[in-house]
Amino acid sequence: MVGPSISKEQRDATNRRLKIGMVVLIGISGGLVSLQVDPTPAQIAAAVGVSLVVGAALTWFVVRTLREFSPKR
Repeated sequence: MVGPSISKEQRDATNRRLKIGMVVLIGISGGLVSLQVDPTPAQIAAAVGVSLVVGAALTWFVVRTLREFSPKR
């Protein structure tokens, strides 16, 4: 019988990096979108901060929803 190709620790580390990457991508995206209206540095920081919070909430929702469809291990 063939077992998994990666260990549970490696899988957990990869999943954690993907979650962090998704949150950071959404946060940076919010900051870049705010550049279209010629913001002050404080407004850019606020846009990135709010986008990071939205990204964390969206990541939590997606992971929770996809957990229903993943096979039980």
